Amino acid sequence: MNLLVIESTGKEDSIKRYLGKDWEVFATKGHVRDLPEKSFGLDAKNNFEPNYIIMPDKEQVVKRLREKAKKSNKVYLATDPDREGEAISWHLAYLLGYDKDAVCRVEFNEITRDVILKALEKPRTINQDLVNAQQARRVLDRIVGYKISPILCKKITKNLSAGRVQSVALKLVVDREREILNFKPEEYWTIKAELEKPNEKPTFKALLHSCKGKKVKIANASQKDEIVAKL
Repeated sequence: MNLLVIESTGKEDSIKRYLGKDWEVFATKGHVRDLPEKSFGLDAKNNFEPNYIIMPDKEQVVKRLREKAKKSNKVYLATDPDREGEAISWHLAYLLGYDKDAVCRVEFNEITRDVILKALEKPRTINQDLVNAQQARRVLDRIVGYKISPILCKKITKNLSAGRVQSVALKLVVDREREILNFKPEEYWTIKAELEKPNEKPTFKALLHSCKGKKVKIANASQKDEIVAKL
């Protein structure tokens, strides 16, 4: 008996029907391991190393998975084909005691017999780059949310949370607004002349740039009149 691990319970029956009696399909219903809810869960002194735990509501799921894995000849991890799915497979492989070189990962983008069977013919190792991308996202969520959410709840209202995307976007908006509010307008003038070469057309416009080698900066009307008089 072989075991195929997926995320969604809604796909179990269809996949089982395609694979036949020699297969069992088991759904994790998403993540089974995560950072703890009631503590920071990151070692700030050790490159923010995450401290993952089995999610309380998934302990029975993990227990059943381990039992089924022990009875199976081969276990394939077919979580969703994205960074998050790759990370879930990585967590499952850890919980099942697999090493990093275990060829246990399969992925498919549609629930059809041919696609699933073809995917099972070419299992691979877990892509650690995709896993690390998801871990970085999760760690940033925790750093921002755990540090900023309590401030929101205290200053504004209860049950507010801050995210890694919204918080940065809000800061960009606030910084730009402060630049606008702090802007101090300065009066300036420019002098233009409409010129033409003798016996040639069309005319062209020229902007006064410098006078006697020095760049011209005209701050008020009297300076403008003085320069025009000299010209």
